[in-house]
Amino acid sequence: MAVDQSDDETWVDGTPPGAIRWLISCDESGVHGARYYGFGSIWMGWQRRGDFSQAIQNLRDRHGYVHEFKWNKTNSTRYQAFFFDLVDYFFREPSLAFHCLVVRKAMVDKAMHGGNLDLARRKHFNMLLTKKIERFRKAQPERQHTFRIWVDPIASSYQKAHEAVEVIANNVLRPALGGLRAVDKVFVKDSAETPSIQLCDLLLGAVMEAWQDAATSVGKVQLGKRIAGYLGWNDLRADTMPTERKFNIWYFYDTRRTNREPTTRDVMLRYPLPVRRRYRTGG
Repeated sequence: MAVDQSDDETWVDGTPPGAIRWLISCDESGVHGARYYGFGSIWMGWQRRGDFSQAIQNLRDRHGYVHEFKWNKTNSTRYQAFFFDLVDYFFREPSLAFHCLVVRKAMVDKAMHGGNLDLARRKHFNMLLTKKIERFRKAQPERQHTFRIWVDPIASSYQKAHEAVEVIANNVLRPALGGLRAVDKVFVKDSAETPSIQLCDLLLGAVMEAWQDAATSVGKVQLGKRIAGYLGWNDLRADTMPTERKFNIWYFYDTRRTNREPTTRDVMLRYPLPVRRRYRTGG
């Protein structure tokens, strides 16, 4: 899928004056035959993206790290200090949030999706975005919000999958939001040039590796445990309450089934979010 080269600074006509603009950077994992697949999202205010990029560059300079910092780069412990500091930055910075959805492939009733697992995955990605946006908007009903979405190329046989995300998300959200357009635009981004998508890949990779029970290196095991520790957990194989703001793991559960796999755990953040500004970073 080609990377979108259109103007990423121009917002669509009809954005309400004074609306708060948000950036959601997304990635996927486990879509090529793994037991679980999942989708992740990093949330930040649109105006925060410059500060974020500078903070990442400062970490790179401090550690001499010049590569992408995706999950598959964490096998070695050579740059472990960089990855530890990166995770610490994420949890210390209240303007950032991570939300993901985990789906056990065997639980997907393909009959509900025309027998098409590809379509089911795209529906689940849309479900993650729309449910979180709707919760976010309900938490701050006194303000208008609009959302720009950046995605790594979506693994799909449908060539316009990213365009479908924009259309479907707005169609789903419009009745709940009084006819307002919530998703401004969906852009396909090259993750190699997009630090927010790299961070999403890193955090989602840690969660998915715990669920797949597939850690293959000391570096990945140690980093996964490090991330879990910021939540007050020993590992990442659990989900969170829907209202968890900073680091939210949503396990998809088909209510027609009787066996729900994970345990929902309370999160005890090492660096608690400010109480005075509820849902500042995401719903």
